[in-house]
Amino acid sequence: MENKIAEFDNYDIFQADMNNLYEISEFTVRQNYDHHQKFYDKRKMENDVMSVYSEEQYLYDSDSHIYIARNHKYEILGCIRSFHWDRRKVLPMEKIFHINPLTSIHQELKYNYWHVGRFAVDSFRSLSTIVLFKRLMVLAVRPIIEDEYSYMIAEIDSRLLRIMNELGFKTNRMGKSVFYLTSETVPVFSNKEGIRGFYSKYGNLC
Repeated sequence: MENKIAEFDNYDIFQADMNNLYEISEFTVRQNYDHHQKFYDKRKMENDVMSVYSEEQYLYDSDSHIYIARNHKYEILGCIRSFHWDRRKVLPMEKIFHINPLTSIHQELKYNYWHVGRFAVDSFRSLSTIVLFKRLMVLAVRPIIEDEYSYMIAEIDSRLLRIMNELGFKTNRMGKSVFYLTSETVPVFSNKEGIRGFYSKYGNLC
């Protein structure tokens, strides 16, 4: 079930649930392929979609937050997902980079970890993608801003990471980049102070 949480001139933003996991999986993978590969094997892309979908089903729980931007034809324009890590499930960065935040950042129980992922915006649409980018990211990191002892952890496309840093994020690399889902991907983390620069500028957008 989707719940509309914000309305804008060209689109609305909805908070979604597990029924939208396939949709955001398919959208993010397709956007990656469209942005990074001029020609690609459709079957390989479909396999990647199913792999991502399976991972999202595994990671989803009651503390997951999924946000989807839709135009007034109800077509998806962008999405992002964050979830509170329970310290038991195997994170994508553990599988891809062999990095565990508990050994790389903090083991203390007072710290909470929010994994941010499945972020994509359709840049081929006639709208301000950078504003939509900011709005979706604001929603994803808000739980971290509201909690004194939270960290954001993520695997981020290197070009997207540069944009995030230009917008005020202060991120820390956790390892070397790898080629994942058609692009160079970097494991990073950021604490509340590292996110505050971005959030203080754009938190009122959504």
